[in-house]
Amino acid sequence: MASTTDTAPPGAATPGTGPEAPPAPGDPASLKVVPARHYARWAAAVAVTVLVAQFVHGLATHPVWEWNVFRDYVFSETIVQAVWVTLQLTAYATVLGFLLGTVLAFMRLSHSPVLQTVAWTYIWIFRSIPMIVQLVFWFNLSALYEELGFGIPFGPVFWSVDSNSIIGTMGAAIIGLTLHQAAYAAEIVRGGVISVDHGQLEAAAALGIPRLRQIRRIVLPQAMRAILPTAGNETIGLLKGTSVVYVMSIGELFYQVQVIYGRNGRVIPLLLVATAWYVVLTSLLSVAQYYVERRYARGANRTPPTTPIQRVRRFVRTLREAAAQRNQPVTVLKPWGDSR
Repeated sequence: MASTTDTAPPGAATPGTGPEAPPAPGDPASLKVVPARHYARWAAAVAVTVLVAQFVHGLATHPVWEWNVFRDYVFSETIVQAVWVTLQLTAYATVLGFLLGTVLAFMRLSHSPVLQTVAWTYIWIFRSIPMIVQLVFWFNLSALYEELGFGIPFGPVFWSVDSNSIIGTMGAAIIGLTLHQAAYAAEIVRGGVISVDHGQLEAAAALGIPRLRQIRRIVLPQAMRAILPTAGNETIGLLKGTSVVYVMSIGELFYQVQVIYGRNGRVIPLLLVATAWYVVLTSLLSVAQYYVERRYARGANRTPPTTPIQRVRRFVRTLREAAAQRNQPVTVLKPWGDSR
């Protein structure tokens, strides 16, 4: 029994193998895709590039900058010692200020109205008085208290010492910066603590964990994620704010720069020296802040952002892999069925 098979006429396209029909005029596929042209963005980029190039050219060629004077003083012994004094003031005021600020923060969070009132009053007063006024006040402490002593409150004094001998110029600067910094640090720490979910403290209390351990092991590690960005910003501000101690004739960076350009009259290059050192120090603090924040973010981010060093390593590894692929011989694939 013979079977018949339908055959298509010559030249006819079989279904699924012929050319596709052109889209209809109203079909979105018939529209021509044209990339967006941001003419204003390009014009702004060109204008900014020209301005930056003009600024850099003037910075490099204008004689008023006196780069030879800048090179002579930027690493001089006087300037380096002044930078060390600036770093000392920043370190002492930051550590002591945040220690005192942490105590004040927990005083404000306590259930005692006395502690709350004292902490709130301290923060209110020291945030209201400018730093330079506080520094001048502590510098003239001996005019208010000639002697400092220990004894019974409102009673006899067993031991006393001259206030000028125990609190020198450097000590007065550290006290003023510390007390000023503590007022702001208290609010930073308090904001970080109240950002932690209160249910975790309730769960820790239900498990019988002591209150101090709750704060040290549960609250503070989580609060650090909220504390660190603002604390780092405050530390950088304090580094630059140490320049106000020039009113106390302390040999920090800005004071020494003033002394030098007061002698030789080279104001602009000496100000560039101070600017360069402040930029370097604040950049180092910013890098340290980035790595500390990244460390405390490990519990929140399973895949923390890559560090600049990791990005450089990944870029170098990518270049090596690309170079290795270029050096590999090219293998020509033979078509199937070719036995030659």
